[in-house]
Amino acid sequence: MGRWRPPAPSSSAYITPAGFAALQEELDSIWLRRRDVVKALAEAAAEGDRSENAEYIYRKKELGGLDRRIRYLQKRLPALTVVREAPNSEAIFFGATVELCDDKDETRRYRIVGPDETDAKTFDPFFALRLSGCFS
Repeated sequence: MGRWRPPAPSSSAYITPAGFAALQEELDSIWLRRRDVVKALAEAAAEGDRSENAEYIYRKKELGGLDRRIRYLQKRLPALTVVREAPNSEAIFFGATVELCDDKDETRRYRIVGPDETDAKTFDPFFALRLSGCFS
């Protein structure tokens, strides 16, 4: 039995078409990965004593992580609203790519995305963040 976790705060259900496709592709690849893990788990289980079998224990944990992500994506994908239309203006809107220039004339590009698409590496901010404090 797992440890109880409090429910996550509800987040907005907006996503760009590219983000939706990426999550769908992730779900498909996890299903393929799960098939390989189940096969490896069966092979490890056939080796004998499971309590001292590191491969079996590792595969069980890996399978649990994959199943958890599959459950999340299967619940999240139908609840998402894909925002396809982008206004044709100079305003900042969901899905827009924004260029900001600082005091040193260094330009940074950001894309305003939903919570399921945020990326710490590229710092694509979640659209509900206060943008005034986000880029300082």
